[in-house]
Amino acid sequence: MTQAEKGLDFVAKNLRHNYIVNVLDGSFFWLGYSFIATGVILPLYASHFTDNKLVIGLIAMIASTGYFLPQLFTANWVEQIRIKKNLPVILGFFTERIPVLVLPMTTLLAIDFPAVALIAMLVLFAWHSFGAGVVAVAWNSMIAKIIPVERRGVFMGLATAIGNGTGVLGAVFASYVLGEFAFPHGYSISFGLAGLMILISWLFLAWTREAPDENLKQKVSTRNYWKMLPTVLRRDRNLRWYLLAQTFINLGGMAWGFLAVYSAEVWALSDGKVSAFTIVMLIGQSIANLVYGFVADRFGYKVILATSVFTAILGLFLPIVITHPNWLYLIFTLRGIAFAGFFLAGLIVFEFSLADVRPTYIGINNTWIGITSVVAPMVGGLVAEGIGYKGLFGISGILAGVGLLILVCFVRDPRRNKDIPKPYWES
Repeated sequence: MTQAEKGLDFVAKNLRHNYIVNVLDGSFFWLGYSFIATGVILPLYASHFTDNKLVIGLIAMIASTGYFLPQLFTANWVEQIRIKKNLPVILGFFTERIPVLVLPMTTLLAIDFPAVALIAMLVLFAWHSFGAGVVAVAWNSMIAKIIPVERRGVFMGLATAIGNGTGVLGAVFASYVLGEFAFPHGYSISFGLAGLMILISWLFLAWTREAPDENLKQKVSTRNYWKMLPTVLRRDRNLRWYLLAQTFINLGGMAWGFLAVYSAEVWALSDGKVSAFTIVMLIGQSIANLVYGFVADRFGYKVILATSVFTAILGLFLPIVITHPNWLYLIFTLRGIAFAGFFLAGLIVFEFSLADVRPTYIGINNTWIGITSVVAPMVGGLVAEGIGYKGLFGISGILAGVGLLILVCFVRDPRRNKDIPKPYWES
């Protein structure tokens, strides 16, 4: 039996085990995130300390940039590691999980030292987000190794659907405690539950079984690796179009971080009522994840991404025309559906390349998203300050529409694209 056949045999024998523990990892992780929902709860928490829209935008920037930006810087490292799970399990415990465990303690400073509490929250959230980004390429590479391509869509859809489904209960409870307990005690409880759930998810991740890679590329210095990267873009026209589409789509997302604060300010809603929008957002995510997972395995990820962008555009234009706050339930539902599709469609980059260079493709794609994510929320804050929330939503919808046009017209579905470039180190 060849090494390749042994690898496939190991994957087949351990597929059931890996499927279960990684679905549970994702489920508990997303349940935990419902208690610190970065689109609702963290911006609301920050709004108790400041009404500066740039600070609110900073939370959205940290969430996206922290996760995406570091990934290309770790890709060369990941390509030379035989067991990918060691990074998210061992290093990720300190870089990704511990900050969330410490986060509830910072709420104790909110009354007497509000500025310190706000800064501490931002620092810990940045630590968590960038820490997740440091290990993300390794985690993605691990998933690509242990879950066959024809099962990935349902796997990711099921994990996030269960997480979002249980997250609905978490969001109900978070809404209750934020409405019933005086500030900041409700946030202390909510953040504490986030830390507990995310710790449990780590335990399931640690039980993953992964065979070591046998055929690693030769060691490449960081300097030479960066010199080789332009070759990837030069050879892969499809990747270039995809990155351009992602640029406009991500710039179109600059308004999302302001939706919760817009709901509270414009419609004079309480923290408890605004945090309840997390519930419908998670319901939308849960249903969409189940549907999208099956669709992705059958038809590929491009159709999922295009549908999600269209859904996001609807969710961005609706706030401009609504005349009653009840419409916000539909808007947050659309936001959840779009987010589910964006997250699941991120797996499309797995199929742009051969396995040997998959970490590099993941890194290029996600770091590029991180770069645009640095710009988008800050621009969003300036736009909101200058022309208001409705102008911000309109500009965001137009940018997302341009991204959708590029995606549909110029990006070929990699699952049906037979012209896969050779590894960048081969002539």
